[in-house]
Amino acid sequence: MSISVSQLEEARRALDAPLFADLAGDTEMSFEFFPPKTEKMEETLWASIKTLEPLGPRFVSVTYGAGGSTRERTHATVARIQRETSLSAAAHLTCVEATKEEIDQVARDYWAAGVRHIVALRGDSPTSGQAYAQHPGGYENAAALVAGLTKLHPFEISVAAYPECHPDSGDAQIDLDNLKRKFDNGATRAITQFFFQPETFFRFRDAMAKAGIKGEVVPGIMPVTNFASVQRMAAMCNTEVPAWMGRLFDGLEDHAGARQLIAATLAAELCRKLYAGGVKQFHFYTLNRAELTYAICHLLGVRAAAGAKAEAA
Repeated sequence: MSISVSQLEEARRALDAPLFADLAGDTEMSFEFFPPKTEKMEETLWASIKTLEPLGPRFVSVTYGAGGSTRERTHATVARIQRETSLSAAAHLTCVEATKEEIDQVARDYWAAGVRHIVALRGDSPTSGQAYAQHPGGYENAAALVAGLTKLHPFEISVAAYPECHPDSGDAQIDLDNLKRKFDNGATRAITQFFFQPETFFRFRDAMAKAGIKGEVVPGIMPVTNFASVQRMAAMCNTEVPAWMGRLFDGLEDHAGARQLIAATLAAELCRKLYAGGVKQFHFYTLNRAELTYAICHLLGVRAAAGAKAEAA
């Protein structure tokens, strides 16, 4: 009986050691949350924070709505994390719908609350379908915001990066030039928009090096539980959704548990391939739900410290 090349390849995979066996656990994680809108959502958020806290992330960040729509809730959430947990909290801050003086005051308020880390973003237009426009008297973009923040206090500053090019950029080189300005102005690291194939990140990392950008870049990981929602988000941020992903989620609209299992598998596999390429830091978009992220971290060898586990219990 003859065996085809593809069959031999499948046999090799089947005989290999488990993909996640004996990982060193030398990865570092960070987690992103959004401020809750209701009492029920607040309970879910804090349950998620308490679940992930024992994993000892580098930091956790809290998003900021378009046009400052969640400014007070973001501030309250970040301040509470800083006050009531062992976590280092980072606050998102955008340029949208505010003057430099207003944004600077928000940053000063964070510093006064003990927050030392800002995620500095340009932000999107508060009006759907309308192009972004600089607010009169406001910061032009994230690079300008970074420069402004460094004049206020010695913040740790994370910024956004777009492996598949920001939709408002003319081309990839313009996008890289803008990212370089962010680092030149004082950014500490870049966190990428979500993506779904490891080659996307590796190509971007190489492009950054070629452009002379030496700062740290951390892949942003989005576990997919609602495929239709992710398709909509991906369309807005110029992220390619591979056809095979659609096939894997097809027919699971009424099977939430199955979607979660597939989501964990895909995200963990992506992280494992990135790890094989030398990536040791990951930033998870948790959507305020902890279990998927916790499972992926566990597969990557991350374990809660014994003292942290006891305290959580």
